[in-house]
Amino acid sequence: MKKKTWKIPLFLMVLFLTLYPFTSYAQPEGIIFKQADPLDKIMPDQNYFVDSDYQAALIRGERASFQFVVKSVSDIKNLKIEAGNLTNGSSQISPNFTAFVGYVKVGRNIINPSIEKIESPSRFYPDPLIEVEYKDVPAMQNQPVWVSYTIPKDASPGIYTGNVKISGTIKGSPFEMTKQVKAKIYGINLPEQKLWVTNWFNINENNLKLLNSGSPVELYSDHYWNIMKLFANIMRDHGQNVYIISPHELCKYTLNNGKYSFDFSNFDKMVSIFLQEGNMKRIEGGHIGGRVGDWMSPMGIRVPVGDGKFRTILLSNDSARNYITQFIPALDKHLKEKKWDKIYLQHIADEPIEGASAHSYVEIATLVKQLAPEFKIIEANHSQDVANTIDVWVPQLNFFKDDYEFYKERQQKDDEVWFYTCLAPQGNYANRFLEQPLIQTRILHWINYRYGATGYLHWGLNYWKGDPYYETTAINEESGNILPGGDSWIVYPAQDKLYSSIRFETMYDGIVDYELLKELDKTHPAEAAELARTIVYRFDWYDNNIDTFRKKRTEILELLSKR
Repeated sequence: MKKKTWKIPLFLMVLFLTLYPFTSYAQPEGIIFKQADPLDKIMPDQNYFVDSDYQAALIRGERASFQFVVKSVSDIKNLKIEAGNLTNGSSQISPNFTAFVGYVKVGRNIINPSIEKIESPSRFYPDPLIEVEYKDVPAMQNQPVWVSYTIPKDASPGIYTGNVKISGTIKGSPFEMTKQVKAKIYGINLPEQKLWVTNWFNINENNLKLLNSGSPVELYSDHYWNIMKLFANIMRDHGQNVYIISPHELCKYTLNNGKYSFDFSNFDKMVSIFLQEGNMKRIEGGHIGGRVGDWMSPMGIRVPVGDGKFRTILLSNDSARNYITQFIPALDKHLKEKKWDKIYLQHIADEPIEGASAHSYVEIATLVKQLAPEFKIIEANHSQDVANTIDVWVPQLNFFKDDYEFYKERQQKDDEVWFYTCLAPQGNYANRFLEQPLIQTRILHWINYRYGATGYLHWGLNYWKGDPYYETTAINEESGNILPGGDSWIVYPAQDKLYSSIRFETMYDGIVDYELLKELDKTHPAEAAELARTIVYRFDWYDNNIDTFRKKRTEILELLSKR
């Protein structure tokens, strides 16, 4: 019997291919797609890459970060990142976000660089996490990509795998490439955060414009308050639980015949937003004073003079004393009415130092304590001469080291001791500078655990200058100090959006490490202390090896899982 042959009419074949086109995704020559440890900074001029076998070790409630690098000998058009679910049997974890890592410039040298300084011939360093769907990548340019997962609190323990896919076109031809990621999730839940963390945020006119495509944002408009929610959300998601909100600056003042009236409604709205959106546990009341002249000059009171402006006047001046003796009792009363008095901390004036600065500081702080005896005073400080006026001490990390015995004594007297970093300390101290290894940004909170500091402060969440996606350094015009790359901001602006950075993600991971070390301390104090000691040998000396760090961090999880 003759076999029957079926023939598809040509017009049906054309119609089928039009409706259901087949695309061939042959891997193009001259392209790499490799995994890198998220603690590795992929430099723009880096030529050698090892495909990492990084497997994330995680607990429930924390975030998993994965990093990859893409590079091609030809231009890539419309590069896209797609992250699949992490799966373990029927358990699935969806991605939190994907982002392209951007490069920013460090155009001024640190005066006293670390021996671990990362050199970049181009002076560009990776940092912003730019969450856009597509990106064109020029030939021979490294493009790091970042993928984040948030581990649910009810995730089943075990090994999870997932796929991350990139796609785009090269010379007009489409391509796809896929890499597998792995994570081991332990049956441990993220403890409630005990470490106090604050980053000072700046909402001046210029910064509001950067969040609104260059157009002004009306103060206290609906748009303004929505921007405040952006700040509250991103800081909350990165472990911040203390927020600097100034009743002094947000208050509306009326002065008649020497008698002030105070309207705290804008302060109340701000606090309410950060309580609801930001998981705020403490209000860090802004500074009521400052220097009346140069760095060595005495401190005075910032007295309102109208239109949101202030004049710094010595306390011996009648107008300064008249203002402060009315403002502090009114604020104290208001905080108690709102039931915020127990979570309120008050700044006096930033960074008192020896001599006239400290003496005038003590005078102001003593008066504030007389007017509001229950106020707790917090200060970034450089001097022991202000003892018995400060309740929450925040020395710069190098001063914390130099006066460590003094600060232990303050803790024994029930004072709190935090530390802060800014444009200093430099040298080999951990900081969050762009030129330092990412592991030193994470180690900051191992220092918290190792030396018993219960909080961390940084002045620069978003003190943007010029184009924050380009030059990241600046000159402090008052002192001439160089503000190093990464000192003034750790988030980046877009239209009604704030982008995180690889440093901000890493700092949050360090906060999680601190909480895990504190948990381990409850049952294995010797092991916790030794693990911390062999990462942080001294205040300014660390083991910066990423593989070693990963092993010791996993050891913490193994010990906790056996409790």
